[in-house]
Amino acid sequence: MTSEQRRQFLRNAALAASVATLPRWAWSNPPALQNNPFALGVASGDPAPDGVVLWTRLLLVDPAQMLSTHTVRWEVAHDAGFAQIVQKGEATALPALGHSVHVELQGLQPARWYHYRFMLGDAVSATGRTRTAPAAGDMPGALRVAFASCQRWEHGHYAAWRHLTADQPDLVLFLGDYIYEYATPKTTTDLARTHSLRHATTLADYRDRYALHKSDPALQLAHATCPWAVTWDDHEVQNDYAAEASRGESPGSAAFLAQRSAAWQAFYENMPLRTTSLRGPASAAGWDTLQIYRRLRWGRLAHIHLLDSRQYRSWQACRTPEASSAPAVRPADCAELAQPQRSLLGSAQERWLDAGLAADTASAQATRWSVIAQQTLFSPRHYPSGTVPTDAWDGYPAARQRLLQSVARHTPRNTVLLGGDIHQNYVCRVHAYAARADSAVVASEFCGTSISSRSGTTQAKVDAIVRHNPHVLLARCDQRGYGLADITPTRWSTTLRVVDDPLRADSGASTLARFVVEDGRAGPQAA
Repeated sequence: MTSEQRRQFLRNAALAASVATLPRWAWSNPPALQNNPFALGVASGDPAPDGVVLWTRLLLVDPAQMLSTHTVRWEVAHDAGFAQIVQKGEATALPALGHSVHVELQGLQPARWYHYRFMLGDAVSATGRTRTAPAAGDMPGALRVAFASCQRWEHGHYAAWRHLTADQPDLVLFLGDYIYEYATPKTTTDLARTHSLRHATTLADYRDRYALHKSDPALQLAHATCPWAVTWDDHEVQNDYAAEASRGESPGSAAFLAQRSAAWQAFYENMPLRTTSLRGPASAAGWDTLQIYRRLRWGRLAHIHLLDSRQYRSWQACRTPEASSAPAVRPADCAELAQPQRSLLGSAQERWLDAGLAADTASAQATRWSVIAQQTLFSPRHYPSGTVPTDAWDGYPAARQRLLQSVARHTPRNTVLLGGDIHQNYVCRVHAYAARADSAVVASEFCGTSISSRSGTTQAKVDAIVRHNPHVLLARCDQRGYGLADITPTRWSTTLRVVDDPLRADSGASTLARFVVEDGRAGPQAA
């Protein structure tokens, strides 16, 4: 993609996302459809006090329709019956964007729920429910946030999403691994379900993979329940990739950059993201950058710093180019591990996060809860074997300490870290010096288990880790589910919800544990 082609593409994407008044002619001459074009569901995301992003992606089967641009109508109403419509318009679904639709609403009232739907010809989508954030200076009495990650199709059904929907959150934070790039394993014993898609490497492959996941009714229901804010991890592209480097390829190789470009385009097409995420310099690879790290403010109650720990990270310490995954190393045998310049977030994002934490304490109306939402476990895990896993924060100790120094320097009123990736529930006290359990507790951490993906370890091994890590208050690897955070001005309460059997679509669910963080007192406490 040339620079001019990319500029034109971004202009088209911006046009497709703009809110336009619906002209009369848009209601006539609808296309004749051979299937339900809204079979992938609807979603909303990134709520602001005056608006939100509405999303859908047309699923078309007729070859002529697949090559055509389509005009999609949309409506926003106060009620589910659409008797009180507050806005309506049209959006352009471009073949170049996989017929995805991103409508960026403005002019809505703060702190209010709305209903929305899309229409193409005679077809009408499912009705979605979304809401706006409170006004910037307000202190709302409560916020319910669900956080989740890692939903490999074969490893389990999505019963967790059905139970999350019943919990009626205000916002879902999805922290990475929405899809997995793998083909179905040759051995299908103990899998919940299989698929026939090949290992994803091309744009068509990644589009098909998102369509597979979005065909699940429980996931569609969760998207339609409330707005989401999403980030990615590695499996949206390739296991354990780092910035421009992947296994078996030299850093910056044309083959991997083309694959990454395709994967990132498919991510944008299938997520309720604003067009501002498309900004970035052009290159021959096309989609060479997406602005995924961003902030969401919920009045003065919570400020969510949503991070990207894949796009800018240093190559994992002591990992050979041909290795299929990041290694576990002994610090004495890997001097690279301690190099101070190594970063998980990249220097620009580190500075951005530091500025955001400073802003959280900059005025008399300071943020009550500073939330750092990112992909993986932040706290250290000291293994009985003495090895260190290099793909998470343990593999970037200098970068972790810089973030801790930022928290200590700016002293947000309350700092809470949320994570995923490891397919295990961890609850931790976060110390000012990660390697010193006797240092002050400066933050709280809740790292959630997966929606469906297996952990690949045993509880006996996890219990051994806990015995070597006094800052770890809970660690469980044998259950799938999600986290639910109830946030008020005086207390943060996290409920860890787990499904009874991830191999059953109709599985029940229960509460594994509850922890609270009191305002002004860092560190979780068992409830």
